[in-house]
Amino acid sequence: MRLINSVASCSTCHRRKFLRSALAGSAALFTVPGALAEALTRTPRDAEGPFYPDNLPLDTDNDLLIVNDKITPAVGAVSYLGGVVMDTKGQPLRNAVVEIWQVDNQGIYLHSKANGQDKRDRNFQSYGRFLTGSNGHYHFRTIKPPAYPGRTPHIHVAVSHRNKRILTTQMYIEGEKQNASDFLYKRLGGGDPKLQQLVTIPFTPLKGSKAGELTARLDLVVGLTPQDPGKTERDGQPRRQKRR
Repeated sequence: MRLINSVASCSTCHRRKFLRSALAGSAALFTVPGALAEALTRTPRDAEGPFYPDNLPLDTDNDLLIVNDKITPAVGAVSYLGGVVMDTKGQPLRNAVVEIWQVDNQGIYLHSKANGQDKRDRNFQSYGRFLTGSNGHYHFRTIKPPAYPGRTPHIHVAVSHRNKRILTTQMYIEGEKQNASDFLYKRLGGGDPKLQQLVTIPFTPLKGSKAGELTARLDLVVGLTPQDPGKTERDGQPRRQKRR
């Protein structure tokens, strides 16, 4: 499988071509550690935050750059984000729903109470989800998130299994100077740098891309019991919310 190597090329192809290629090619992109002698460290939990979409977009697939069959792509540094969902023994988790949500290139969320809704990039989906297969792989095409006032660049990630939310976390970008002063990053994993590193991921140039595209990998190690509900971390399958 050949990854789409430019926004323009994707905007002229049928939407389903990208989705099929992501599913078919994920096995070539990622490998699973398999059974391990020692348990893997679980991915640290992080706050869900207040801007999980209160109205889900009509399009909720894993390509956040193109909404439905529109031909105009979102603005931003195109990034291919993927990884493997696995348990603490390194075994891939099948039928896990991976959700991501994030700001657009201007730092604006898809949420009625988020600032700047009149300026939000309408061509950016802002939210996507992916159902893992037997290999536990997930794959998204999105943009590299920018910083916005009060927060370092990040992407929200959630994993649900058997209708229960089992992980809520955030992914951060390696090398971002604002990480050190971000209030949520500082408390992540109790401030343990080793746990923070598990969700601090490099965005590297995609080999062969002439459009400056990036690639990032975040493996997610989960427990199989639902997380405790809290003020910002709630269990449950992706919420049944109104659609636009």
